[in-house]
Amino acid sequence: MREVAKGRGRPWPRRSWSVVPLLLVAVGSVLWSGCASPEETGSAGARVTSWLTSTAGGSAIGQVSVDSRNVSYVLAHHNTSAAVRSACAVLTTDAQTAIGNLPTPDSALTDDLNNAYEDAAAAGTDCYNGVGKSSSVMARSARERGELSGLLATAVSRIEFLTGHVPSTSTTAPTDVGGDPFGGG
Repeated sequence: MREVAKGRGRPWPRRSWSVVPLLLVAVGSVLWSGCASPEETGSAGARVTSWLTSTAGGSAIGQVSVDSRNVSYVLAHHNTSAAVRSACAVLTTDAQTAIGNLPTPDSALTDDLNNAYEDAAAAGTDCYNGVGKSSSVMARSARERGELSGLLATAVSRIEFLTGHVPSTSTTAPTDVGGDPFGGG
């Protein structure tokens, strides 16, 4: 038996209604795939480039590196405990902010950056807690800061491997915000 579709005057076979859910799924899939961000499409290099641009990832790497050197600077120049704590707090804060930009589109890069940023946060926290109180905690902070350069270099090498370019890590003229994350303008 055939039903008549309302307002059309012609019959619809019952089996044609079973195609409607399939069509809705197909159309929804096409529309959903159009919502994928650039970080979710393209080659690994293109996804990492997009991530660097959208998160200012290169500047974050540079900032954590500068913060670590600033801690070493204030310690070497025998600044007051308050000045040292300020530098240590900035290192911890910037490292935690950088962790907030993770994950990257590449799991190995995410691991590399997470290791570096966790090390930086620990170094800053140990420094903050140890200054003027514990030479062993300060020594641990110094070891952590000493390892940080190598950890960040590993992450930068991974970016270069994936993209074919070394990212700009400038903190004074961040090129990655809405521009070229490799410093090309």
